[in-house]
Amino acid sequence: MAKYKEKIMEIVFLLAACVSILAVALICVFLFANGMPAMKEIGFTDFLLGKEWRPTNEVFGIFPMIIGSIYVTAGAIIIGVPIGLLTAVFMAKYCPAGIYKVIKPAVELLAGIPSVVYGFFGMVVIVPFVRGYLGGNGSSILSASLLLGMMILPTIISQSEASIRAVPESYYEGSLALGATHERSVFCAILPAAKSGIMAGIILGVGRAIGETMAVIMVAGNQARMPGSIFDGIRTMTANIVLEMGYAEGLHREALIATGVVLFVFILIINLSFSIVKMRGERK
Repeated sequence: MAKYKEKIMEIVFLLAACVSILAVALICVFLFANGMPAMKEIGFTDFLLGKEWRPTNEVFGIFPMIIGSIYVTAGAIIIGVPIGLLTAVFMAKYCPAGIYKVIKPAVELLAGIPSVVYGFFGMVVIVPFVRGYLGGNGSSILSASLLLGMMILPTIISQSEASIRAVPESYYEGSLALGATHERSVFCAILPAAKSGIMAGIILGVGRAIGETMAVIMVAGNQARMPGSIFDGIRTMTANIVLEMGYAEGLHREALIATGVVLFVFILIINLSFSIVKMRGERK
């Protein structure tokens, strides 16, 4: 009987894996089948490197949106990764039990807050702060980066903490036995051993940052133009799709789907880069 149960569960797991693969394949087919003809009609160079987006004149250049997505994501990484990693180290190796019982639920609560609530917080707190103390009209790259930096914290903290705790205690004890201090043991022995899991958390955070839509729409200014500074408003690729898909038709709609293709390729490149870094780390 147990043998049959194992066989049934094996089939169930195989079907689940096949459904996941099929879903990804269908998304790929839909995006490329509907997006590539638009790129070909517009011109790959004009579409990817064009600096003007004027659907009424059938001018579709998404380079400002690509740059906007890169700037906002880079800003979120600069802000969120150091804070998230240091918070994870504190929670795993320094935090007293009483404080941990408060911090851990708070981090989990951050992960469960809807994007629109983050966006509202950005509108009423971050945008006025940037406008009043740093310059510009507030709806800018900086505001979006600050907000996304906050939004990716739960992912990075949770994944990094779990990876740090998964490192065998013998690594820490061996480092202490060789004369290293507590801090040196944590940062020079534990963190390198947990590098793979930490990188996974960072990649997941980057994926959320580059794919975030609602919160960015509410604080980034939504201006389809080349930014001159971090205080200028921008429009990301995701925001561009959401703002115009509701009324787009014809070539305009296909151009928005093609923008989704570019976004899909961006995320694919990020995942492949992570896989390459991980494989190199394992070889060492």
